[in-house]
Amino acid sequence: MSKLSVVISAFNEENNIEACLKSALFADEIVLINNSSTDKTEEMARKYTKNIYTQKNNPSDVDLQKNFGFSKATGDWILSLDADEEVSKELAEEIKSKIQNPKSEISGYWLPRKNIIFGKFIEHTGWYPDYQLRLFRKGRGRYVNKHVHEDLSVDGETINLKKHLIHHNYNTISDFINKTVNIYAVNEAEEKLRMGYSFSYFDAIRFPLSEFLSRFFARKGYKDGFHGLMLSMLMAFYHLIVFAFIWEKQGFKKYEGKEFLDDTEKEFKRAGKEIFFWISKEKMEAVKNPIKKNLYRISRKIRL
Repeated sequence: MSKLSVVISAFNEENNIEACLKSALFADEIVLINNSSTDKTEEMARKYTKNIYTQKNNPSDVDLQKNFGFSKATGDWILSLDADEEVSKELAEEIKSKIQNPKSEISGYWLPRKNIIFGKFIEHTGWYPDYQLRLFRKGRGRYVNKHVHEDLSVDGETINLKKHLIHHNYNTISDFINKTVNIYAVNEAEEKLRMGYSFSYFDAIRFPLSEFLSRFFARKGYKDGFHGLMLSMLMAFYHLIVFAFIWEKQGFKKYEGKEFLDDTEKEFKRAGKEIFFWISKEKMEAVKNPIKKNLYRISRKIRL
Protein backbone atom coordinates (compact mmCIF):
# COMPACT_ATOMS: atom_id res chain seq x y z
CA MET A 1 0.00 0.00 0.00
CA SER A 2 1.19 3.51 -0.81
CA LYS A 3 2.38 5.59 2.13
CA LEU A 4 1.52 9.31 2.42
CA SER A 5 3.77 11.97 3.99
CA VAL A 6 2.39 15.42 4.80
CA VAL A 7 5.12 18.07 4.75
CA ILE A 8 4.39 21.38 6.48
CA SER A 9 6.60 24.46 6.36
CA ALA A 10 6.07 26.91 9.23
CA PHE A 11 7.44 30.11 10.73
CA ASN A 12 5.81 31.57 13.85
CA GLU A 13 2.48 29.87 13.19
CA GLU A 14 1.30 29.12 16.73
CA ASN A 15 -2.18 30.46 15.87
CA ASN A 16 -2.62 28.12 12.90
CA ILE A 17 -0.36 25.11 13.28
CA GLU A 18 -2.57 22.97 15.52
CA ALA A 19 -5.58 23.04 13.18
CA CYS A 20 -3.29 22.24 10.25
CA LEU A 21 -1.67 19.30 12.04
CA LYS A 22 -4.99 17.87 13.23
CA SER A 23 -6.26 17.88 9.65
CA ALA A 24 -3.14 15.97 8.55
CA LEU A 25 -3.49 13.08 11.03
CA PHE A 26 -4.98 10.86 8.34
CA ALA A 27 -1.51 10.62 6.76
CA ASP A 28 1.07 7.94 7.55
CA GLU A 29 3.67 10.57 8.43
CA ILE A 30 3.81 14.26 9.25
CA VAL A 31 7.05 16.17 8.62
CA LEU A 32 7.30 19.71 10.00
CA ILE A 33 9.95 22.10 8.79
CA ASN A 34 10.39 24.73 11.46
CA ASN A 35 11.87 27.82 9.81
CA SER A 36 13.52 29.00 13.06
CA SER A 37 10.25 30.01 14.72
CA THR A 38 10.53 32.12 17.86
CA ASP A 39 7.02 31.38 19.18
CA LYS A 40 5.39 28.11 20.33
CA THR A 41 5.10 26.56 16.85
CA GLU A 42 7.57 23.74 17.49
CA GLU A 43 6.31 23.08 21.03
CA MET A 44 2.75 22.68 19.77
CA ALA A 45 3.82 20.55 16.81
CA ARG A 46 5.57 18.00 19.05
CA LYS A 47 2.14 16.82 20.22
CA TYR A 48 1.48 15.56 16.69
CA THR A 49 4.82 14.51 15.21
CA LYS A 50 8.42 13.72 16.10
CA ASN A 51 9.61 14.48 12.59
CA ILE A 52 10.59 18.11 13.12
CA TYR A 53 13.53 19.70 11.34
CA THR A 54 14.82 23.24 11.74
CA GLN A 55 16.31 25.48 9.09
CA LYS A 56 17.06 29.18 8.80
CA ASN A 57 14.07 31.31 7.87
CA ASN A 58 14.29 33.03 4.48
CA PRO A 59 11.07 34.88 3.54
CA SER A 60 12.31 35.69 0.04
CA ASP A 61 13.01 32.00 -0.66
CA VAL A 62 10.00 30.49 1.09
CA ASP A 63 8.96 28.02 -1.63
CA LEU A 64 12.42 26.72 -2.49
CA GLN A 65 12.96 26.01 1.21
CA LYS A 66 10.12 23.48 1.08
CA ASN A 67 12.34 21.17 -0.98
CA PHE A 68 14.27 20.47 2.22
CA GLY A 69 11.10 19.08 3.77
CA PHE A 70 10.39 16.92 0.74
CA SER A 71 13.84 15.35 1.13
CA LYS A 72 12.99 14.31 4.71
CA ALA A 73 9.68 12.62 3.80
CA THR A 74 9.68 8.82 3.53
CA GLY A 75 6.26 8.31 1.93
CA ASP A 76 5.54 7.21 -1.62
CA TRP A 77 3.39 10.33 -1.99
CA ILE A 78 3.89 13.82 -0.51
CA LEU A 79 1.20 16.35 0.36
CA SER A 80 2.71 19.83 0.79
CA LEU A 81 0.83 22.13 3.17
CA ASP A 82 1.28 25.63 4.50
CA ALA A 83 0.63 26.11 8.20
CA ASP A 84 -2.49 28.21 7.55
CA GLU A 85 -4.14 25.43 5.53
CA GLU A 86 -6.35 22.51 6.53
CA VAL A 87 -7.27 19.33 4.71
CA SER A 88 -11.04 18.89 4.70
CA LYS A 89 -12.33 15.45 5.71
CA GLU A 90 -13.70 14.98 2.20
CA LEU A 91 -10.32 15.81 0.65
CA ALA A 92 -8.54 13.42 3.03
CA GLU A 93 -10.80 10.58 1.86
CA GLU A 94 -10.29 11.49 -1.79
CA ILE A 95 -6.50 11.60 -1.37
CA LYS A 96 -6.39 8.20 0.33
CA SER A 97 -8.50 6.72 -2.43
CA LYS A 98 -6.37 8.20 -5.22
CA ILE A 99 -2.95 7.17 -3.92
CA GLN A 100 -4.05 3.61 -3.20
CA ASN A 101 -5.26 3.16 -6.77
CA PRO A 102 -3.11 5.57 -8.80
CA LYS A 103 -2.87 5.51 -12.55
CA SER A 104 0.75 4.84 -13.49
CA GLU A 105 1.01 7.93 -15.68
CA ILE A 106 -0.22 10.31 -12.94
CA SER A 107 2.55 12.03 -10.96
CA GLY A 108 0.60 14.77 -9.20
CA TYR A 109 -2.77 16.25 -8.29
CA TRP A 110 -4.12 19.80 -8.19
CA LEU A 111 -6.27 20.57 -5.15
CA PRO A 112 -9.10 23.15 -5.31
CA ARG A 113 -8.64 25.60 -2.45
CA LYS A 114 -11.19 27.62 -0.52
CA ASN A 115 -9.75 30.93 0.69
CA ILE A 116 -11.15 32.38 3.90
CA ILE A 117 -10.25 36.08 3.88
CA PHE A 118 -11.29 38.55 6.58
CA GLY A 119 -13.72 35.94 7.91
CA LYS A 120 -15.48 35.17 4.62
CA PHE A 121 -15.18 32.41 2.02
CA ILE A 122 -14.27 34.33 -1.14
CA GLU A 123 -16.01 32.65 -4.08
CA HIS A 124 -14.87 35.13 -6.74
CA THR A 125 -12.30 37.96 -7.03
CA GLY A 126 -9.76 35.44 -8.39
CA TRP A 127 -9.58 33.37 -5.21
CA TYR A 128 -11.69 30.38 -6.16
CA PRO A 129 -11.25 27.55 -7.00
CA ASP A 130 -7.56 28.55 -6.68
CA TYR A 131 -6.12 25.16 -7.73
CA GLN A 132 -2.84 24.27 -6.02
CA LEU A 133 -0.43 21.54 -7.16
CA ARG A 134 0.36 19.99 -3.78
CA LEU A 135 0.06 16.19 -3.98
CA PHE A 136 2.78 14.33 -5.88
CA ARG A 137 4.86 11.18 -6.03
CA LYS A 138 8.05 11.43 -3.97
CA GLY A 139 10.97 12.32 -6.19
CA ARG A 140 8.74 13.79 -8.89
CA GLY A 141 8.00 17.22 -7.38
CA ARG A 142 10.11 20.22 -6.38
CA TYR A 143 10.20 24.00 -6.42
CA VAL A 144 12.65 25.37 -8.98
CA ASN A 145 12.04 29.12 -9.05
CA LYS A 146 12.74 31.74 -6.40
CA HIS A 147 9.68 33.78 -7.41
CA VAL A 148 7.21 33.69 -4.48
CA HIS A 149 4.08 31.59 -5.09
CA GLU A 150 5.47 29.86 -8.16
CA ASP A 151 3.75 26.53 -8.82
CA LEU A 152 5.41 23.30 -7.81
CA SER A 153 7.19 21.59 -10.72
CA VAL A 154 6.13 17.96 -11.19
CA ASP A 155 7.64 15.46 -13.62
CA GLY A 156 4.75 13.69 -15.31
CA GLU A 157 1.02 14.11 -15.84
CA THR A 158 -1.13 15.99 -13.31
CA ILE A 159 -4.90 16.10 -12.89
CA ASN A 160 -7.46 17.82 -10.63
CA LEU A 161 -9.06 16.51 -7.47
CA LYS A 162 -12.60 17.60 -6.51
CA LYS A 163 -12.59 18.08 -2.73
CA HIS A 164 -11.26 21.17 -1.01
CA LEU A 165 -8.18 22.36 0.78
CA ILE A 166 -9.12 25.12 3.25
CA HIS A 167 -6.87 28.18 3.36
CA HIS A 168 -7.17 30.61 6.27
CA ASN A 169 -5.67 33.41 4.23
CA TYR A 170 -5.47 37.01 5.41
CA ASN A 171 -7.13 37.39 8.82
CA THR A 172 -6.46 41.11 9.33
CA ILE A 173 -5.50 44.13 7.25
CA SER A 174 -2.11 44.11 8.99
CA ASP A 175 -1.71 40.49 7.93
CA PHE A 176 -2.38 41.43 4.31
CA ILE A 177 0.05 44.35 4.37
CA ASN A 178 2.81 42.43 6.16
CA LYS A 179 2.73 39.61 3.62
CA THR A 180 2.07 41.49 0.40
CA VAL A 181 4.18 44.61 0.96
CA ASN A 182 7.05 43.17 2.96
CA ILE A 183 7.50 39.89 1.07
CA TYR A 184 5.56 39.46 -2.15
CA ALA A 185 5.83 42.96 -3.65
CA VAL A 186 9.63 43.13 -3.53
CA ASN A 187 9.89 39.68 -5.11
CA GLU A 188 7.41 40.52 -7.86
CA ALA A 189 9.22 43.77 -8.66
CA GLU A 190 12.51 41.87 -8.99
CA GLU A 191 10.84 39.22 -11.14
CA LYS A 192 9.36 41.79 -13.53
CA LEU A 193 12.76 43.41 -13.97
CA ARG A 194 14.38 40.01 -14.47
CA MET A 195 11.84 39.24 -17.20
CA GLY A 196 12.77 42.44 -19.04
CA TYR A 197 10.09 44.89 -17.89
CA SER A 198 10.44 48.26 -19.66
CA PHE A 199 9.88 51.10 -17.19
CA SER A 200 6.98 53.49 -17.87
CA TYR A 201 6.03 56.31 -15.50
CA PHE A 202 2.32 55.92 -16.07
CA ASP A 203 2.35 52.28 -15.05
CA ALA A 204 1.93 53.87 -11.62
CA ILE A 205 -1.70 54.29 -12.75
CA ARG A 206 -1.97 51.30 -15.11
CA PHE A 207 -0.68 48.62 -12.72
CA PRO A 208 -3.27 49.19 -9.95
CA LEU A 209 -6.07 49.98 -12.42
CA SER A 210 -5.50 46.78 -14.38
CA GLU A 211 -5.49 44.71 -11.21
CA PHE A 212 -8.68 46.32 -9.90
CA LEU A 213 -10.52 45.76 -13.20
CA SER A 214 -9.30 42.18 -13.32
CA ARG A 215 -10.39 41.40 -9.76
CA PHE A 216 -13.64 43.36 -9.41
CA PHE A 217 -15.06 42.94 -12.91
CA ALA A 218 -13.34 40.26 -15.00
CA ARG A 219 -13.20 37.83 -12.06
CA LYS A 220 -16.58 38.93 -10.70
CA GLY A 221 -15.33 40.38 -7.42
CA TYR A 222 -18.53 42.40 -7.08
CA LYS A 223 -20.35 39.11 -6.44
CA ASP A 224 -18.40 38.86 -3.16
CA GLY A 225 -20.02 42.13 -2.08
CA PHE A 226 -18.04 44.60 0.01
CA HIS A 227 -15.36 41.97 0.65
CA GLY A 228 -14.87 41.78 -3.11
CA LEU A 229 -14.59 45.55 -3.44
CA MET A 230 -12.08 45.90 -0.61
CA LEU A 231 -9.99 42.94 -1.77
CA SER A 232 -9.92 44.33 -5.32
CA MET A 233 -8.78 47.71 -3.99
CA LEU A 234 -6.20 46.14 -1.68
CA MET A 235 -4.80 44.11 -4.57
CA ALA A 236 -4.68 47.31 -6.66
CA PHE A 237 -2.70 48.89 -3.81
CA TYR A 238 -0.38 45.89 -3.82
CA HIS A 239 0.36 46.39 -7.52
CA LEU A 240 1.00 50.09 -6.89
CA ILE A 241 3.62 49.04 -4.32
CA VAL A 242 5.13 46.61 -6.84
CA PHE A 243 5.56 49.53 -9.24
CA ALA A 244 6.97 51.70 -6.42
CA PHE A 245 9.66 49.08 -5.73
CA ILE A 246 10.48 48.96 -9.46
CA TRP A 247 10.78 52.77 -9.43
CA GLU A 248 13.09 52.53 -6.43
CA LYS A 249 15.26 49.94 -8.19
CA GLN A 250 15.41 52.29 -11.20
CA GLY A 251 16.96 54.96 -8.96
CA PHE A 252 13.74 56.98 -8.50
CA LYS A 253 13.76 58.23 -12.09
CA LYS A 254 12.60 61.83 -12.47
CA TYR A 255 9.95 63.07 -14.88
CA GLU A 256 9.09 66.76 -14.78
CA GLY A 257 8.10 67.41 -18.40
CA LYS A 258 5.89 70.34 -19.42
CA GLU A 259 3.20 67.90 -20.54
CA PHE A 260 3.14 65.94 -17.30
CA LEU A 261 -0.28 67.21 -16.16
CA ASP A 262 -1.80 66.67 -19.61
CA ASP A 263 -0.33 63.15 -19.80
CA THR A 264 -1.69 62.35 -16.35
CA GLU A 265 -5.12 63.67 -17.35
CA LYS A 266 -5.13 61.38 -20.41
CA GLU A 267 -4.33 58.34 -18.25
CA PHE A 268 -7.15 59.08 -15.82
CA LYS A 269 -9.61 59.68 -18.66
CA ARG A 270 -8.61 56.35 -20.17
CA ALA A 271 -9.07 54.75 -16.76
CA GLY A 272 -12.56 56.25 -16.46
CA LYS A 273 -13.55 54.83 -19.85
CA GLU A 274 -12.31 51.38 -18.88
CA ILE A 275 -14.27 51.43 -15.62
CA PHE A 276 -17.44 52.52 -17.43
CA PHE A 277 -16.91 49.82 -20.07
CA TRP A 278 -16.74 47.10 -17.43
CA ILE A 279 -19.70 48.38 -15.39
CA SER A 280 -21.93 48.58 -18.45
CA LYS A 281 -20.70 45.18 -19.68
CA GLU A 282 -21.54 43.43 -16.40
CA LYS A 283 -24.91 45.18 -16.16
CA MET A 284 -25.74 44.25 -19.74
CA GLU A 285 -24.87 40.58 -19.12
CA ALA A 286 -27.20 40.55 -16.11
CA VAL A 287 -30.16 41.87 -18.11
CA LYS A 288 -32.43 39.17 -19.56
CA ASN A 289 -34.83 41.44 -21.46
CA PRO A 290 -33.47 41.80 -25.05
CA ILE A 291 -34.88 45.34 -25.44
CA LYS A 292 -33.13 46.59 -22.28
CA LYS A 293 -29.98 44.78 -23.35
CA ASN A 294 -29.99 46.68 -26.67
CA LEU A 295 -30.54 49.98 -24.85
CA TYR A 296 -27.50 49.26 -22.66
CA ARG A 297 -25.49 48.42 -25.75
CA ILE A 298 -26.45 51.71 -27.48
CA SER A 299 -25.79 53.77 -24.34
CA ARG A 300 -22.37 52.21 -23.94
CA LYS A 301 -21.40 52.96 -27.56
CA ILE A 302 -22.42 56.59 -27.14
CA ARG A 303 -20.45 57.09 -23.93
CA LEU A 304 -17.36 55.28 -25.18
